[in-house]
Amino acid sequence: MNLTTMPFFKLTALTLACSALPLHAEQTGVGRRLLAADDSKQRLAIIAPDGSLEWELKVGGIHDASVLPNGNILLQQGWQKVVEVTPDKKTVWEYDSGKMNGNEGKRVEVHAFQRLANGLTMIAESGPARIIEVDKEGKIHREIKLKVNHPSAHSDTRLVRKIANGNYLVAHESDGAVREYDAAGKVVWEYEVPLFGKPLKGGHGPEAFGNSVFSAIRLPNGNTLIGGGNGHCVLEVTPGKEIVWKVEQNDLPGITLAWVTRVERLPNGNTMIGNCHAGPENPQFVEVTSDKKVVWTFKDFKNFGNSTPVQAVLR
Repeated sequence: MNLTTMPFFKLTALTLACSALPLHAEQTGVGRRLLAADDSKQRLAIIAPDGSLEWELKVGGIHDASVLPNGNILLQQGWQKVVEVTPDKKTVWEYDSGKMNGNEGKRVEVHAFQRLANGLTMIAESGPARIIEVDKEGKIHREIKLKVNHPSAHSDTRLVRKIANGNYLVAHESDGAVREYDAAGKVVWEYEVPLFGKPLKGGHGPEAFGNSVFSAIRLPNGNTLIGGGNGHCVLEVTPGKEIVWKVEQNDLPGITLAWVTRVERLPNGNTMIGNCHAGPENPQFVEVTSDKKVVWTFKDFKNFGNSTPVQAVLR
């Protein structure tokens, strides 16, 4: 059972009340149902295609969240604690990386986590620079040490995913690189995100520039889709490290990309782009075709703000 079919999300008083509120989200194109989070407004929400909020939860710092097959939501509360909550907001599981498995007294932040098919939860820990897989009791079943050239408890990692071949694909923000690790922790593929001949420039908005990569996903064709962070870009890179598709900051008419966060290749072949820190004149999420035509946008600066690093299409 998933959230699309669960009667809870259609019938509760909370859903009905939220649906009755004035709509604030602007969606161009066919409306989508999605999960989104913004840490400036401290809100994680499920958004209906008409722009209303079906469900929401107050959060702190957040860079990752997902809806599980059982309908629960896996999220973080602050930079150290990962929690699983039911649709009625009951916490049924939690793991605190600041207090468990040797991290006591250390500076540690979590920016990515994933519930695996075997029931374990993968957690990427910046600071300790490791990936762990833990069970429901918090026992570590696997630990992978990460290669980090510029150690930072805040930015060793951003999005991390265990991929179909059993390896781990890691966006190393502070290193400006994407690395793939095998089960033994060996780097088997590495891609340094290029600066394209441009100088580094500080900041978070459209005026900034760098290669602080936020996300990477492995596509079915073997290529890697990369959310370029403050490089304001999306890159599709072959195993041989050739860029075969790219969206740059000003490629989309009327839209300026700032900190590109999550990227997703949809079943229809389009690409979903998270556009963080771009300001209220720009959409927070954008869907583009392979020829860079914008077919959908989402903008809501009432329920969400200028720091929206989490988005996921719910099907």
